[in-house]
Amino acid sequence: MVFLSFVYRFLTNFAFMALVYFSLNFMEKYQNRAVLAILVLIYAGMRAASTLRAFYFFQKIEKLEAETKRLQAPINDGSGGTIARKQIVMDVARLRRDGELKSYMDLFFLALIVLLCVAAIMRQ
Repeated sequence: MVFLSFVYRFLTNFAFMALVYFSLNFMEKYQNRAVLAILVLIYAGMRAASTLRAFYFFQKIEKLEAETKRLQAPINDGSGGTIARKQIVMDVARLRRDGELKSYMDLFFLALIVLLCVAAIMRQ
């Protein structure tokens, strides 16, 4: 499922980039193309801000992981609870790492879309 989530994220970002590319290239009037490019730039800016905010969230989760590991070290009560807690921390770490990778993928495609929009605005 993890691999499918990466494939899905890649395909949706690629489809959006392809939509922007074809939309900007098939517009004949410069005014329409510029307006569409500016609207896409605004949308890309909002998505980039949201993605960067997610990085702040991932940073806080990483701090909580470190604190949990630090507090968990002296707790060795011999019951199965320690193993379950370790598994939860490992699952959270994996989800955080996967989320960061998806955010990097989003930022890469958003940068490509910004380049496409700037090129469409500059081209006459």
